[in-house]
Amino acid sequence: MARTKVDKNVRRAIREARRMTQEAEKIDCNEADTRLRIERILESLMGYDILKHVTRERAVRGAGETEHVDFAIQIGQGEKAKPVIMLEIKRVNVDLVRKHLRQISSYAINAGCEWILLTNGKEWKLYHVSFGQPPVTKLIHSWNILADDVSVLAKRFELISFKSVRKGALDEVWEKTNVLTPRNLLQAVLSEDSIRLLRRELRKESGVLLSPEDILSGIRRLLNETALTELENVRVFLPEQKRRGRRKKVKKLSQETVIPKLSFNRKTGKSEQIK
Repeated sequence: MARTKVDKNVRRAIREARRMTQEAEKIDCNEADTRLRIERILESLMGYDILKHVTRERAVRGAGETEHVDFAIQIGQGEKAKPVIMLEIKRVNVDLVRKHLRQISSYAINAGCEWILLTNGKEWKLYHVSFGQPPVTKLIHSWNILADDVSVLAKRFELISFKSVRKGALDEVWEKTNVLTPRNLLQAVLSEDSIRLLRRELRKESGVLLSPEDILSGIRRLLNETALTELENVRVFLPEQKRRGRRKKVKKLSQETVIPKLSFNRKTGKSEQIK
């Protein structure tokens, strides 16, 4: 697969960000010094004006005491400008763990901010917060500035750049994430039209005529534990097979197939029906 072409200025900014991060890792920078390097990345790689678009130690008022998030990124200016992304920073050699996510999630929920960035300079994690009952925080992308390919880094930082955020790119990402759920994908793959197409293509390639049930069984064998769990919630309608003979043709509705509950056997790597 051909690599995505990266603008030379972006490539240069990524190399500089890597150099700063490697240096920080080597000398074990504290959190304050890590923040300074993050500011440079926000400016040089993501196009934010630190004085206009970033509020440091923004107050967040919740049910308890007032707390402060490291950086609040906003498109507008002034204290009343609503944050688009809340950014929590940990020192460069501290691993990002669940308690850090809980911390920044609570800030975002109290401030009504949908997007979260959690980073130590090396690892970057982008989350979305859905304000349901209860609120749900979902990981959208994660990347490593030292380990990932330049083309990957360019794409990830472009997504959260000033230019993209101003154009609503994050909203588009969230819409696509909602569409591309395992359940929606399974529903599409197991639609009547898809199964007919699979039967036709497989027969064309192999000369073997497969039944809709054969196709369903084959797809089931491809699925992992998570997908098998989702499959239990999918209603599958198999296309009616054509029957040969001179009997009068009667148009029939497709029959709904009840999918048995399955479990995933980690030892054999196969799915097994729960009796």
